[in-house]
Amino acid sequence: MERTSSVRKKTLARQHKAEVMIAGEQLRLKLHDGKLIKERRYHLRTYPNCLVGQELIDWLLSHKEAPDRTTAVCLIQHLMDHDIVHHVCDKYSAFKDAKRLYRFRKDDGTFPFNTEVKIFMRGQQLYEQLIGDKNSILQLREEHGVAYQRAFPGCQLIDWLIQNGEAESRRRGLELCRALQEHGIVQHVFKKHEFFDSGLLYQFCINFRRRRRLSELLNETEQNTEEGLISREENHHQDSPFLMCKNSLHDESGFHTAGHHKELKPVTAGRRGSLNSLKNRSDFSSFTTLSPSSVVQYNPKSVINRNFTCEELLAPGAPFIKKVLTVIGDDLGWGFVVRGTAPCYVQAVDPGSPAAAAGIKVRQFVCQVNGQFVLYMDYRTVTKLVMTGNRTVVVEVLEPLE
Repeated sequence: MERTSSVRKKTLARQHKAEVMIAGEQLRLKLHDGKLIKERRYHLRTYPNCLVGQELIDWLLSHKEAPDRTTAVCLIQHLMDHDIVHHVCDKYSAFKDAKRLYRFRKDDGTFPFNTEVKIFMRGQQLYEQLIGDKNSILQLREEHGVAYQRAFPGCQLIDWLIQNGEAESRRRGLELCRALQEHGIVQHVFKKHEFFDSGLLYQFCINFRRRRRLSELLNETEQNTEEGLISREENHHQDSPFLMCKNSLHDESGFHTAGHHKELKPVTAGRRGSLNSLKNRSDFSSFTTLSPSSVVQYNPKSVINRNFTCEELLAPGAPFIKKVLTVIGDDLGWGFVVRGTAPCYVQAVDPGSPAAAAGIKVRQFVCQVNGQFVLYMDYRTVTKLVMTGNRTVVVEVLEPLE
């Protein structure tokens, strides 16, 4: 038991390290785009690709990456502690909100490429290849009544590694997969088994494409310290258009949804823009995504006060108003949750999402998607129409009159 706990802690630490590296790289690219990283002179010496500590803190505040200067300093210190950022002369190990010069180690070639980093980069490379594969093995698969988006059988990943020249043999492929599992990049869907060359289902724990907020890094650190072991399903492998964020520890998801969270069942899921088609209970489907440090949960309770038939919705004088809404998805998706079968309805909306901006609200019934009448369709068909269409989705809804 102690050994299992130790291994779990090590895995969580590695996953957090991966998150720090991804967040750090995303920040580095943003700062380059914003011309904050550039050649600077100090005491008659020129330092290429560097930035001023004080200016960096100003940038973090102006871009709402931190609520105050103290938090911003803690965030950059966290990057320094993980060898992402350093003082240009390595004279100071503590970050200071002052006119000191700092640099990303990736910009001067001093980033430590140890075994852990190499495995992380290999995992990222494989993830990108698998995501971009037209006939990807990452698919929606079911295990014990729960569907997992972009899951894969272990044997199929090893087949893919060999076919694409990523592994010389099945033994080498298995060794690579187990290394990825050991470093928290892939895992068994129920976290019960190590990696086997078999039909057992596995999935990526990390979504390398998800946009990170630096504040997430400190939140993860605090939660790991306070709670010990936290089951964290990284927003890893799913890119569907629907989103539902749920922070199980603090219940600060901020989503507009109705219904009480009772008998919550943990399930793996991804980010906004991630689809998790779960077990159909009482004719409802649940699409759930989360923040990186959350246990994914879903609530089968419907927000609809009573069930309506399609005929009731279409009857003359029915207490509904028809609206045509255009939702332009962003890199994270559209930001709403659909449930139900003939008719489907909106169960939850991310208040900061394109869906919310377009006027999508809970309890609206979905009547048309991109001009196609869907009122009599089930959630799977409606979902497919949204996922396979363009980023701009035109939705006709029936909204209950207040």
